Amino acid sequence: MTELTEEQRIKLEAAAFRTLVDHLRERADVQNIDLMNLAGFCRNCLSNWYQDAAREAGIDLSKEASREIVYGMPYDEWKAKHQTEATAEQKAAFASRHEH
Repeated sequence: MTELTEEQRIKLEAAAFRTLVDHLRERADVQNIDLMNLAGFCRNCLSNWYQDAAREAGIDLSKEASREIVYGMPYDEWKAKHQTEATAEQKAAFASRHEH
């Protein structure tokens, strides 16, 4: 395995993060509940992790700002354009995975 410097690792992780965010923006058809049911995280989780990282770095970043970074637009705008009502099946799958 190639040994990376700390700087290389950080740059590669940042590039991978940007690619993930770009992919999620392109796949607005995939709902957050689908992501939660399949992967256990969603766009909101990612934006929360981003906000947590900012806080750890001493940067004051609001929830709305971190969501806009992930969604590529204000969250309310994304919801109006792309979010659909979860089906009964999606809700049941979510509940069964998160009932403990």
